[in-house]
Amino acid sequence: MIGMMKPDLSELRIDAHKRGRSGTGKRVAVIFAVLAVLLILGAGYYAYSHRAPTVEVASVEAPQSGPPALLNASGYVTPQRRATVAAKITGRVTGVYFTEGMRVRKGFILARLDDSDAQKQLATAIADRNATQASILDFQVQLKNAEIELHRVTALRGAGVESQQALDNARMAANSLKAKIDYAQSQVLAGDARIQEAKQAVENCVIRAPFEGIVVSKDAQVGEMVSPISAGGGFTRTGIATIVDMNSNEIEVDVNENYIARVKPDQDVTAVLDAYPDWKIPCRVRTIIPTADREKATVKVRIAFDRLDPRILPDMGVKVTFLGKEAGTASKAPAGVFVPSTAIRDEAGRKVVFLVRGDQLERHAVKLGTSNGDRTQVLAGLSPGDQVVVAGPPRLRDGEAVRMKH
Repeated sequence: MIGMMKPDLSELRIDAHKRGRSGTGKRVAVIFAVLAVLLILGAGYYAYSHRAPTVEVASVEAPQSGPPALLNASGYVTPQRRATVAAKITGRVTGVYFTEGMRVRKGFILARLDDSDAQKQLATAIADRNATQASILDFQVQLKNAEIELHRVTALRGAGVESQQALDNARMAANSLKAKIDYAQSQVLAGDARIQEAKQAVENCVIRAPFEGIVVSKDAQVGEMVSPISAGGGFTRTGIATIVDMNSNEIEVDVNENYIARVKPDQDVTAVLDAYPDWKIPCRVRTIIPTADREKATVKVRIAFDRLDPRILPDMGVKVTFLGKEAGTASKAPAGVFVPSTAIRDEAGRKVVFLVRGDQLERHAVKLGTSNGDRTQVLAGLSPGDQVVVAGPPRLRDGEAVRMKH
Protein backbone atom coordinates (compact mmCIF):
# COMPACT_ATOMS: atom_id res chain seq x y z
CA MET A 1 0.00 0.00 0.00
CA ILE A 2 1.09 3.51 -0.70
CA GLY A 3 0.73 4.69 2.95
CA MET A 4 2.89 1.81 4.18
CA MET A 5 5.98 2.64 2.01
CA LYS A 6 9.32 2.67 3.94
CA PRO A 7 11.61 5.77 3.64
CA ASP A 8 14.92 5.34 1.76
CA LEU A 9 17.76 6.22 4.23
CA SER A 10 20.60 5.43 1.88
CA GLU A 11 20.70 8.97 0.59
CA LEU A 12 21.72 10.29 4.06
CA ARG A 13 25.11 8.52 3.97
CA ILE A 14 28.38 10.48 3.40
CA ASP A 15 30.87 9.00 1.02
CA ALA A 16 34.12 7.93 2.60
CA HIS A 17 36.29 9.99 0.24
CA LYS A 18 34.33 13.15 1.01
CA ARG A 19 34.51 12.51 4.77
CA GLY A 20 38.27 12.12 4.65
CA ARG A 21 38.84 15.32 2.71
CA SER A 22 36.82 17.40 5.23
CA GLY A 23 38.85 16.16 8.31
CA THR A 24 42.17 16.81 6.58
CA GLY A 25 41.17 20.40 5.79
CA LYS A 26 40.37 21.11 9.40
CA ARG A 27 43.70 19.74 10.58
CA VAL A 28 45.60 21.83 8.03
CA ALA A 29 43.76 24.98 9.10
CA VAL A 30 44.61 24.32 12.77
CA ILE A 31 48.28 23.77 11.93
CA PHE A 32 48.46 27.01 9.96
CA ALA A 33 46.81 28.94 12.83
CA VAL A 34 49.30 27.55 15.38
CA LEU A 35 52.23 28.40 13.10
CA ALA A 36 50.91 31.95 12.65
CA VAL A 37 50.64 32.45 16.41
CA LEU A 38 54.15 31.08 16.97
CA LEU A 39 55.48 33.34 14.24
CA ILE A 40 53.87 36.40 15.82
CA LEU A 41 55.20 35.49 19.27
CA GLY A 42 58.67 34.89 17.89
CA ALA A 43 58.68 38.22 16.10
CA GLY A 44 57.52 39.99 19.25
CA TYR A 45 60.18 38.32 21.39
CA TYR A 46 62.88 39.17 18.88
CA ALA A 47 61.77 42.81 18.76
CA TYR A 48 61.60 42.99 22.57
CA SER A 49 64.97 41.31 23.12
CA HIS A 50 66.67 43.55 20.57
CA ARG A 51 64.99 46.77 21.74
CA ALA A 52 67.43 49.55 22.60
CA PRO A 53 67.62 50.08 26.37
CA THR A 54 66.41 53.38 27.81
CA VAL A 55 68.93 55.46 29.76
CA GLU A 56 68.83 58.75 31.64
CA VAL A 57 71.60 61.22 30.90
CA ALA A 58 73.03 64.38 32.43
CA SER A 59 75.41 67.02 31.14
CA VAL A 60 78.98 67.26 32.35
CA GLU A 61 79.45 70.52 34.24
CA ALA A 62 82.47 72.76 33.98
CA PRO A 63 84.01 73.94 37.25
CA GLN A 64 82.50 77.21 38.35
CA SER A 65 84.51 80.30 39.17
CA GLY A 66 84.46 81.59 42.71
CA PRO A 67 84.60 79.64 45.96
CA PRO A 68 84.90 75.90 45.42
CA ALA A 69 82.03 73.62 46.38
CA LEU A 70 83.02 71.40 49.30
CA LEU A 71 79.82 69.49 49.99
CA ASN A 72 76.25 69.10 48.76
CA ALA A 73 73.26 68.27 50.94
CA SER A 74 69.49 68.46 50.82
CA GLY A 75 66.93 69.42 53.43
CA TYR A 76 63.89 71.58 54.10
CA VAL A 77 63.00 75.14 55.02
CA THR A 78 61.98 75.19 58.69
CA PRO A 79 60.93 78.18 60.82
CA GLN A 80 62.54 78.73 64.20
CA ARG A 81 59.25 80.04 65.55
CA ARG A 82 56.27 77.82 64.82
CA ALA A 83 53.51 77.42 67.40
CA THR A 84 50.33 75.41 67.57
CA VAL A 85 48.20 77.75 69.67
CA ALA A 86 45.92 75.98 72.16
CA ALA A 87 43.61 77.02 74.98
CA LYS A 88 44.71 76.78 78.62
CA ILE A 89 41.37 75.33 79.61
CA THR A 90 38.78 72.93 78.23
CA GLY A 91 35.83 74.69 76.63
CA ARG A 92 33.53 75.09 73.67
CA VAL A 93 34.55 77.42 70.83
CA THR A 94 32.10 80.29 70.40
CA GLY A 95 34.03 82.43 67.92
CA VAL A 96 36.88 82.09 65.40
CA TYR A 97 38.34 85.31 63.98
CA PHE A 98 41.06 84.21 61.56
CA THR A 99 41.55 82.39 58.27
CA GLU A 100 44.46 80.42 56.86
CA GLY A 101 47.09 82.65 55.28
CA MET A 102 46.13 85.62 57.45
CA ARG A 103 48.93 87.71 58.99
CA VAL A 104 48.29 88.40 62.67
CA ARG A 105 50.05 90.61 65.18
CA LYS A 106 51.06 89.65 68.70
CA GLY A 107 48.01 89.60 70.98
CA PHE A 108 45.49 89.28 68.14
CA ILE A 109 42.35 87.45 69.29
CA LEU A 110 42.22 84.20 67.35
CA ALA A 111 39.17 82.64 69.03
CA ARG A 112 36.92 82.76 72.08
CA LEU A 113 35.58 79.99 74.28
CA ASP A 114 32.30 79.86 76.18
CA ASP A 115 32.98 82.02 79.29
CA SER A 116 29.49 81.99 80.88
CA ASP A 117 30.61 79.93 83.87
CA ALA A 118 33.73 82.03 84.36
CA GLN A 119 31.68 85.23 84.19
CA LYS A 120 29.34 83.93 86.91
CA GLN A 121 32.29 83.05 89.14
CA LEU A 122 33.69 86.54 88.60
CA ALA A 123 30.38 88.16 89.52
CA THR A 124 30.16 86.03 92.68
CA ALA A 125 33.69 86.97 93.73
CA ILE A 126 32.97 90.68 93.24
CA ALA A 127 29.74 90.45 95.27
CA ASP A 128 31.49 88.68 98.16
CA ARG A 129 34.25 91.28 98.22
CA ASN A 130 31.74 94.15 98.18
CA ALA A 131 29.70 92.60 101.01
CA THR A 132 32.79 92.23 103.17
CA GLN A 133 33.83 95.77 102.38
CA ALA A 134 30.39 97.06 103.42
CA SER A 135 30.63 95.30 106.79
CA ILE A 136 33.76 97.28 107.56
CA LEU A 137 31.78 100.53 107.49
CA ASP A 138 29.34 99.09 110.04
CA PHE A 139 32.19 97.96 112.30
CA GLN A 140 33.79 101.39 112.08
CA VAL A 141 30.55 103.09 113.23
CA GLN A 142 30.26 100.63 116.13
CA LEU A 143 33.92 101.20 117.02
CA LYS A 144 33.43 104.95 117.15
CA ASN A 145 30.53 104.53 119.56
CA ALA A 146 32.51 101.99 121.64
CA GLU A 147 35.44 104.41 121.97
CA ILE A 148 33.08 107.15 123.18
CA GLU A 149 31.63 104.74 125.72
CA LEU A 150 35.11 103.69 126.83
CA HIS A 151 36.12 107.33 127.31
CA ARG A 152 33.00 107.97 129.42
CA VAL A 153 33.45 104.87 131.59
CA THR A 154 37.12 105.71 132.10
CA ALA A 155 36.18 109.19 133.36
CA LEU A 156 33.50 107.82 135.67
CA ARG A 157 35.87 105.19 136.97
CA GLY A 158 38.37 107.92 137.80
CA ALA A 159 35.65 109.73 139.76
CA GLY A 160 34.87 106.51 141.60
CA VAL A 161 31.36 106.22 140.14
CA GLU A 162 31.78 103.20 137.78
CA SER A 163 33.21 99.82 138.71
CA GLN A 164 36.33 98.26 137.28
CA GLN A 165 34.20 95.60 135.57
CA ALA A 166 32.32 98.24 133.59
CA LEU A 167 35.62 99.73 132.44
CA ASP A 168 36.94 96.32 131.39
CA ASN A 169 33.77 95.58 129.42
CA ALA A 170 33.92 98.91 127.60
CA ARG A 171 37.61 98.38 126.72
CA MET A 172 36.88 94.81 125.49
CA ALA A 173 34.04 96.02 123.26
CA ALA A 174 36.29 98.59 121.59
CA ASN A 175 39.15 96.14 121.07
CA SER A 176 36.77 93.49 119.66
CA LEU A 177 35.47 95.91 117.05
CA LYS A 178 39.03 96.80 116.03
CA ALA A 179 39.80 93.08 115.55
CA LYS A 180 36.66 92.61 113.48
CA ILE A 181 37.66 95.52 111.26
CA ASP A 182 41.15 94.05 110.72
CA TYR A 183 39.63 90.65 109.90
CA ALA A 184 37.16 92.20 107.45
CA GLN A 185 39.96 94.10 105.73
CA SER A 186 41.88 90.84 105.34
CA GLN A 187 38.75 89.27 103.86
CA VAL A 188 38.55 92.12 101.37
CA LEU A 189 42.13 91.42 100.25
CA ALA A 190 41.26 87.74 99.86
CA GLY A 191 38.19 88.74 97.86
CA ASP A 192 40.36 90.88 95.57
CA ALA A 193 42.58 87.85 94.95
CA ARG A 194 39.55 85.70 94.11
CA ILE A 195 38.37 88.41 91.70
CA GLN A 196 41.74 88.38 89.93
CA GLU A 197 41.55 84.60 89.72
CA ALA A 198 38.06 84.79 88.23
CA LYS A 199 39.20 87.47 85.76
CA GLN A 200 42.05 85.20 84.69
CA ALA A 201 39.53 82.39 84.14
CA VAL A 202 37.57 84.74 81.87
CA GLU A 203 40.77 85.77 80.08
CA ASN A 204 41.64 82.10 79.54
CA CYS A 205 38.56 81.88 77.35
CA VAL A 206 40.26 84.26 74.90
CA ILE A 207 42.97 82.69 72.69
CA ARG A 208 45.52 85.22 71.43
CA ALA A 209 48.43 85.05 69.02
CA PRO A 210 51.71 84.62 70.95
CA PHE A 211 53.77 86.44 68.31
CA GLU A 212 53.45 88.12 64.94
CA GLY A 213 53.23 85.70 62.06
CA ILE A 214 51.05 84.00 59.46
CA VAL A 215 48.36 81.46 60.23
CA VAL A 216 49.14 78.30 58.25
CA SER A 217 46.57 75.96 59.79
CA LYS A 218 43.03 76.34 61.11
CA ASP A 219 42.43 73.51 63.56
CA ALA A 220 39.09 74.30 65.23
CA GLN A 221 35.63 75.53 64.30
CA VAL A 222 32.78 77.18 66.20
CA GLY A 223 30.94 74.65 68.35
CA GLU A 224 33.86 72.26 68.80
CA MET A 225 35.36 71.37 72.17
CA VAL A 226 39.04 72.21 72.69
CA SER A 227 41.37 71.19 75.48
CA PRO A 228 45.08 71.58 76.29
CA ILE A 229 45.24 67.79 76.64
CA SER A 230 43.82 65.00 74.53
CA ALA A 231 40.43 64.00 75.90
CA GLY A 232 37.08 62.62 74.84
CA GLY A 233 38.47 59.65 72.93
CA GLY A 234 40.09 61.84 70.27
CA PHE A 235 37.00 63.95 69.58
CA THR A 236 38.35 66.98 71.49
CA ARG A 237 40.67 69.34 69.64
CA THR A 238 43.98 70.19 71.26
CA GLY A 239 44.82 73.19 69.08
CA ILE A 240 43.17 76.28 67.61
CA ALA A 241 45.66 77.41 64.98
CA THR A 242 49.26 77.03 63.84
CA ILE A 243 51.23 80.26 63.43
CA VAL A 244 54.59 80.62 61.71
CA ASP A 245 56.98 83.54 61.97
CA MET A 246 58.18 83.87 58.38
CA ASN A 247 61.05 86.06 59.50
CA SER A 248 62.52 83.07 61.33
CA ASN A 249 62.74 80.77 58.29
CA GLU A 250 65.99 78.84 57.95
CA ILE A 251 67.26 75.65 56.33
CA GLU A 252 67.76 72.39 58.15
CA VAL A 253 69.88 69.69 56.51
CA ASP A 254 71.38 66.37 57.58
CA VAL A 255 75.06 66.07 56.71
CA ASN A 256 76.76 62.69 56.59
CA GLU A 257 79.09 62.44 59.57
CA ASN A 258 81.93 61.46 57.20
CA TYR A 259 81.82 64.97 55.71
CA ILE A 260 80.85 67.06 58.74
CA ALA A 261 84.47 68.22 59.15
CA ARG A 262 83.99 70.28 55.97
CA VAL A 263 81.24 72.34 57.61
CA LYS A 264 82.16 75.35 59.79
CA PRO A 265 80.05 78.00 61.56
CA ASP A 266 79.42 81.13 59.43
CA GLN A 267 80.51 79.21 56.33
CA ASP A 268 79.11 80.51 53.03
CA VAL A 269 76.37 78.36 51.51
CA THR A 270 74.40 78.50 48.26
CA ALA A 271 70.82 77.21 48.46
CA VAL A 272 68.48 76.28 45.59
CA LEU A 273 64.81 75.67 46.27
CA ASP A 274 63.19 72.77 44.45
CA ALA A 275 60.39 75.14 43.46
CA TYR A 276 62.84 77.66 41.91
CA PRO A 277 65.76 75.65 40.46
CA ASP A 278 67.31 78.68 38.73
CA TRP A 279 67.39 80.87 41.85
CA LYS A 280 70.60 80.66 43.89
CA ILE A 281 70.11 82.02 47.40
CA PRO A 282 73.14 83.14 49.44
CA CYS A 283 73.17 81.71 52.96
CA ARG A 284 75.53 80.92 55.80
CA VAL A 285 75.87 78.20 58.42
CA ARG A 286 74.15 79.34 61.60
CA THR A 287 74.89 76.41 63.86
CA ILE A 288 75.96 72.78 63.87
CA ILE A 289 73.89 70.73 66.32
CA PRO A 290 76.51 69.01 68.54
CA THR A 291 75.06 65.51 68.33
CA ALA A 292 74.77 62.79 65.71
CA ASP A 293 71.92 60.53 64.69
CA ARG A 294 73.24 57.00 65.19
CA GLU A 295 70.58 55.46 62.94
CA LYS A 296 71.20 57.74 59.95
CA ALA A 297 74.86 58.54 60.74
CA THR A 298 74.19 62.23 60.13
CA VAL A 299 74.65 65.54 61.93
CA LYS A 300 72.00 68.25 61.77
CA VAL A 301 73.10 71.64 60.43
CA ARG A 302 71.00 74.82 60.49
CA ILE A 303 71.58 77.41 57.77
CA ALA A 304 70.39 81.03 57.86
CA PHE A 305 69.34 83.03 54.81
CA ASP A 306 71.33 86.18 54.17
CA ARG A 307 68.12 87.81 52.99
CA LEU A 308 64.58 86.53 53.35
CA ASP A 309 62.09 86.52 50.49
CA PRO A 310 58.30 85.99 50.42
CA ARG A 311 58.82 83.06 48.02
CA ILE A 312 60.61 81.10 50.74
CA LEU A 313 57.94 79.03 52.49
CA PRO A 314 58.15 76.54 55.37
CA ASP A 315 58.70 72.86 54.49
CA MET A 316 59.94 73.62 50.97
CA GLY A 317 62.57 71.21 49.70
CA VAL A 318 66.00 72.74 49.19
CA LYS A 319 69.46 71.67 48.04
CA VAL A 320 72.51 73.42 49.50
CA THR A 321 76.16 73.64 48.55
CA PHE A 322 78.73 74.37 51.24
CA LEU A 323 81.42 76.63 49.79
CA GLY A 324 85.10 76.89 50.60
CA LYS A 325 87.31 79.95 50.46
CA GLU A 326 88.69 81.36 47.23
CA ALA A 327 91.60 79.19 46.10
CA GLY A 328 94.90 81.05 45.67
CA THR A 329 97.51 80.41 43.01
CA ALA A 330 99.55 78.19 45.29
CA SER A 331 96.68 76.09 46.48
CA LYS A 332 94.54 76.18 43.35
CA ALA A 333 92.47 73.02 42.97
CA PRO A 334 93.24 70.88 39.91
CA ALA A 335 91.09 71.57 36.88
CA GLY A 336 88.33 69.17 36.04
CA VAL A 337 84.64 68.74 35.42
CA PHE A 338 81.80 67.54 37.60
CA VAL A 339 79.33 64.73 37.00
CA PRO A 340 76.57 63.21 39.12
CA SER A 341 78.04 60.53 41.35
CA THR A 342 75.56 58.00 39.93
CA ALA A 343 77.32 58.24 36.54
CA ILE A 344 80.49 56.61 37.91
CA ARG A 345 80.65 52.83 37.35
CA ASP A 346 83.19 50.33 38.65
CA GLU A 347 84.50 47.70 36.22
CA ALA A 348 87.14 45.42 37.70
CA GLY A 349 88.45 48.21 39.90
CA ARG A 350 88.52 50.80 37.11
CA LYS A 351 86.23 53.82 37.16
CA VAL A 352 84.36 54.32 33.90
CA VAL A 353 81.44 56.32 32.56
CA PHE A 354 79.26 55.81 29.48
CA LEU A 355 78.79 58.74 27.12
CA VAL A 356 75.92 59.01 24.66
CA ARG A 357 76.97 59.99 21.13
CA GLY A 358 73.91 60.23 18.96
CA ASP A 359 72.13 57.01 19.90
CA GLN A 360 75.16 54.89 20.83
CA LEU A 361 77.25 54.45 23.97
CA GLU A 362 80.93 55.21 24.36
CA ARG A 363 82.80 53.75 27.28
CA HIS A 364 85.35 56.15 28.82
CA ALA A 365 87.80 55.45 31.62
CA VAL A 366 88.07 58.43 33.96
CA LYS A 367 90.33 59.75 36.67
CA LEU A 368 88.39 60.95 39.70
CA GLY A 369 89.04 63.84 42.03
CA THR A 370 87.10 64.85 45.12
CA SER A 371 83.48 64.00 45.82
CA ASN A 372 81.03 66.24 47.62
CA GLY A 373 78.21 63.75 47.90
CA ASP A 374 75.91 64.24 44.92
CA ARG A 375 78.65 65.27 42.49
CA THR A 376 82.09 63.89 41.76
CA GLN A 377 85.05 65.68 40.19
CA VAL A 378 86.52 64.05 37.07
CA LEU A 379 90.10 65.14 36.39
CA ALA A 380 90.56 63.41 33.03
CA GLY A 381 88.43 61.62 30.46
CA LEU A 382 85.50 64.01 29.99
CA SER A 383 84.78 67.46 28.60
CA PRO A 384 82.14 70.02 29.60
CA GLY A 385 78.85 69.40 27.82
CA ASP A 386 79.30 65.63 27.37
CA GLN A 387 76.17 63.58 27.98
CA VAL A 388 76.82 60.82 30.53
CA VAL A 389 74.51 58.01 31.59
CA VAL A 390 73.30 58.46 35.18
CA ALA A 391 70.56 55.81 35.24
CA GLY A 392 69.82 52.75 33.15
CA PRO A 393 70.39 48.98 32.94
CA PRO A 394 73.17 47.66 35.17
CA ARG A 395 75.06 46.16 32.21
CA LEU A 396 75.87 48.43 29.31
CA ARG A 397 78.23 47.75 26.41
CA ASP A 398 80.49 50.00 24.38
CA GLY A 399 78.82 50.81 21.06
CA GLU A 400 75.39 49.64 22.19
CA ALA A 401 72.38 51.51 20.79
CA VAL A 402 70.26 53.24 23.44
CA ARG A 403 67.29 55.51 23.78
CA MET A 404 67.42 58.59 26.00
CA LYS A 405 64.67 59.08 28.56
CA HIS A 406 62.78 62.33 28.10
